[in-house]
Amino acid sequence: MSGPAGDPPSPDQLAGAFAVSTVQQTGQTVRYVGDPLVPPDAVVEQLRPVFRQRGYDVRLEGLGSESAGVTAASNGGTAVEGPSVDGSISVPGGSPNTRPDQYELVAEPIDTDTGGVPWLNIGLLLATIASTLYVGASAWYYIPVAENPLRIFEAWPFVVAMLGVLGIHELGHYAAARYHGVDVTLPYFIPFPSYLGTMGAVINIRGRIPDRTALFDIGVAGPLAGLVATTVVTVIGLSIDPITVPERVANSDTGVIITFNYPLLFQALEGLVNALGLGTEIGPGESVHPIVFAGWAGMFFTFLNLLPVGQLDGGHIVRAIVGQRQETVAAAVPGALFALAGYLYFTRDPPPVGFGVWGLWVFWGLFATGLAYAGPARPTVDAALDRQRRLLGLFTLLLGLACFTPVPFEISAI
Repeated sequence: MSGPAGDPPSPDQLAGAFAVSTVQQTGQTVRYVGDPLVPPDAVVEQLRPVFRQRGYDVRLEGLGSESAGVTAASNGGTAVEGPSVDGSISVPGGSPNTRPDQYELVAEPIDTDTGGVPWLNIGLLLATIASTLYVGASAWYYIPVAENPLRIFEAWPFVVAMLGVLGIHELGHYAAARYHGVDVTLPYFIPFPSYLGTMGAVINIRGRIPDRTALFDIGVAGPLAGLVATTVVTVIGLSIDPITVPERVANSDTGVIITFNYPLLFQALEGLVNALGLGTEIGPGESVHPIVFAGWAGMFFTFLNLLPVGQLDGGHIVRAIVGQRQETVAAAVPGALFALAGYLYFTRDPPPVGFGVWGLWVFWGLFATGLAYAGPARPTVDAALDRQRRLLGLFTLLLGLACFTPVPFEISAI
């Protein structure tokens, strides 16, 4: 539900930043068609206070963009998409015709309804907590949950670490989107009783991304925030005493051992912890603390998210840096993943169960193909990114490479 909005600003009130030629109104949505008098990416920032005072949110769209709400009509005027047109006026001194290179300011009443309690987000979070508790207790703390269900809560450090890494990553996106005035949902966690306990978390960007700067900030904020959390979790995990593997597990002849290989960033943090004298030794019959695995998972998720394809974080960053050439970069990603899968298939022995790690890269190759076909996000104003952000983007992508290992895990018989 939208809040009470007053009369929309008059064209004269926009004259310092936007020359209005036509005003269209559909319901409570008002569209000002015209030409920016300042750089397009500065129009909304300059005029937002004017619209907010009257109870409106505002965004800028190009008439030639795919998402523009107006299209050229046969009589040279404008046809507004929607159930009805309440009013269309030509501004004195402005042109009644529209051109493909013009823009429109779209003003809509500010949504003052929070939507109530976000039950879906809460429900998914609780389900993810439950699945992560179960996986953490049974797979990483070696607790026989079926025999003593209440002991499942002993895995709470693993849950806090795992969901903390994922949640901070998504909240980085959320904060950047809100900063740029882009409508976005709270995180949706995805429960999944695998060795991770979850398939991650996502947010849904519902608003139009105004420019490359906003696209870049939204894309880069998640990985950087998530890597800060991942670094903290990894250092804490490496500083905590290992846990003892029960004899029933160590002496089992029916199970398998999953060995997780560490990427370069993890190895660097491990070296730092040992250099500071905070590291712990792992003796016979012991295993690293489960929090360490949460740090490993944070790096693994970061690398996958930074693949420069579609609307993954890496796709946003590269699209903001190189513009439409990002689609050329994205087209190469599935081929690289399939090539890696083929190499591992022919050079590594098959595991005792499952398809082996090559199957992981086949899955992500297929997933990347779909993302590349869907295409990247397209900002309204496609102006070049500033040099500082381009350098930050390159640094972030290099951090993503530091989170990569071609063989993340190995499966062997006990």
